[in-house]
Amino acid sequence: MGKEKRLQGFDLLRCKARGFCSINQVGREREVNEKGEPIIRVTFLMRRGSRSFKNATAVIDIFARECARVEGCLLKVAQSEDLSFWAQVRVMSYTDIVASPHGAQLTNMLFMDRSSSIMEFFPKGWLEHAGIGQYAHHWMTDLSGMKHQGAWWEPIGEKQCPFPQQGPSCFDFYKNGRVGHNETFFAEWTRTVLKQVRLSKLDEATKIAPLKSSACLC
Repeated sequence: MGKEKRLQGFDLLRCKARGFCSINQVGREREVNEKGEPIIRVTFLMRRGSRSFKNATAVIDIFARECARVEGCLLKVAQSEDLSFWAQVRVMSYTDIVASPHGAQLTNMLFMDRSSSIMEFFPKGWLEHAGIGQYAHHWMTDLSGMKHQGAWWEPIGEKQCPFPQQGPSCFDFYKNGRVGHNETFFAEWTRTVLKQVRLSKLDEATKIAPLKSSACLC
């Protein structure tokens, strides 16, 4: 299947899901606030247990501070396990940037528009021992026309793998770990992604031709 046909297939999935959930996206691509600045919707998609954040409050505070510095930025925090299918589709349909630990909840990116951005977080040990499977969501963003804006691999762990020469055993040891944070790195990363998204939205707003939402092709 060619790239454009594949992208149209993902557009159709979004459209059908949004139609089933009675979600109307008309006009969202040109959302602006009272000052005429483009609305940038950021969703922090949290999870409990394995691969959750060690200090979720601190991480959210970092994103909230950076979002507050950008006119038109709106931050939403959602707990993935608490969302019904309808709520999942709605939250992601109204998201330009999703930040989330690695996990099944990130497959909900399929409900986001093309060119939306993904920020992903991993526990310690994944980079070294998880193999290529850890890049599944990276590949998905590329296949569906989105932007994977990088990942954070936790460099510090409370315990070290007792089987340094056994890759699979070490992955089992680390795979359900939790994710820490680096305030400086997270702040700079968030700032960069917000700037890119804002410039992209401003560029789209200057185009004379009416924009077509990728949600409404079915």
